[in-house]
Amino acid sequence: MKSRKAQIQAKCHKIPAIRFEDQRLTSFSGLLIFQALFMRMNMKQRLKKCFSHYKISPIFGRHLVVLLLIVHLLLGFRRLREVDYYRDDPLVLRLLGLRKLPDVSTISRALSQMEREGVEKLRELSRSLIIEGLKRERLPRLTLDFDGSVLTTKSHAEGTAVGFNKSKKGGRSYYPLFCTVAQTSQFFDLLHRPGNVHDSNGAPEFMMRCFKKAREELNGTIFESRIDSAFFSKKTMVIFDTNNVKFTASVPFERFLDLKDKIEQRKRWRVIDREWSYFETNWKPKSWDTTYRFIFTRRKTRKQYKGPLQLHLFEPRDFNFDYKVIVTNKTESTKAVVLFHNGRGSQEGIFGDAKDDSGLNVIPTRRLAGNQVFTICAMMAHNLSREIQMLSASCRLRAQPKRPAAWTFKTLDTLRHRIIQRAGRLTKPQGELTLTMSANQAVRKDLLHFLDIVKKTA
Repeated sequence: MKSRKAQIQAKCHKIPAIRFEDQRLTSFSGLLIFQALFMRMNMKQRLKKCFSHYKISPIFGRHLVVLLLIVHLLLGFRRLREVDYYRDDPLVLRLLGLRKLPDVSTISRALSQMEREGVEKLRELSRSLIIEGLKRERLPRLTLDFDGSVLTTKSHAEGTAVGFNKSKKGGRSYYPLFCTVAQTSQFFDLLHRPGNVHDSNGAPEFMMRCFKKAREELNGTIFESRIDSAFFSKKTMVIFDTNNVKFTASVPFERFLDLKDKIEQRKRWRVIDREWSYFETNWKPKSWDTTYRFIFTRRKTRKQYKGPLQLHLFEPRDFNFDYKVIVTNKTESTKAVVLFHNGRGSQEGIFGDAKDDSGLNVIPTRRLAGNQVFTICAMMAHNLSREIQMLSASCRLRAQPKRPAAWTFKTLDTLRHRIIQRAGRLTKPQGELTLTMSANQAVRKDLLHFLDIVKKTA
């Protein structure tokens, strides 16, 4: 007797019964590529050295906690309590070299017990990993961009303060200053700061350290940088010149009467395109020792301003333009310099990816050092997702004016969906450890490609 159509449909769409068994199943088979990368970098031993100054080592060493946090963020988790959702994952345990994961309270306590020396050593390790990748790639030029980003906390945390916070007005926050590499879309270094400081607070000294560390390891590389008007100062310009850095900087020209006069008195502007026009001159502020190239640009606005423009600077006849001034020591064409400077907007994309995908904006504890460690872990997770892609593909050698990334990067979230979050089973047929996965051709191709590349470059 043939089944009716309704019965057939019911059998096809029937919800199966659920049974929970310990079969050494993993939800993150693709984590294998990062296990290979960690082995290549000797990550565990190098993390161990960061915390070797502790006289008493707990059962779960601080280096293992930090490694767990990096893996935690790579997997897409943000809160510490979410460790419970993969506590029995055999591949995660094998990557960490543990029989069981520490409790959430143990992880939280380890973060709370972090101190400054451990933070600085971890920060140095993060920077060293970037330098090693740059040495391998032998890029002819590097563009280091500097900017701050607000990290908001929902509760009171040590070292936070109420400052400018666009997303949460009146909220306490940190305001670290980041140095990023435009060509690799990675974080090079950071300066931890409370949320109520000015953008330029500690910036000159931080820039000096970044250039010094990079130049010590990357001889023969051309260094460039571009900064916002908040960092514009005589001291910053001297640092660029001292370190032989080609730079562009936005100028807060409302502070200089001479620059205002130059704009007001200018009759002829050279055309770049339909919207932009410019002129340039060599000039130096009265208190400065060096003359620099100043590029004045204006852009047609789409609507008439109703009120005074830019601190009552111009007559109403000028209200149809937005004005910007750039100072530089570069010798390229004006158009190339302007494009280069405008390319600094890509740094916001790096911040956005790191906050969305690797938990850069998460503040897990009330202790300052613990939060600093977590922020560095988020940076490292982001950097590692770029590193694995840099190994697997060739860069675009030709430098473009805006200095975009030299690789076409996929976000960490995309890597998770395509490769990392794949079901598998760990078994030992005939004594050989084997990871069995579904025979999806796209996943197989990408996974084997990454593994092969990491092994070849080891």
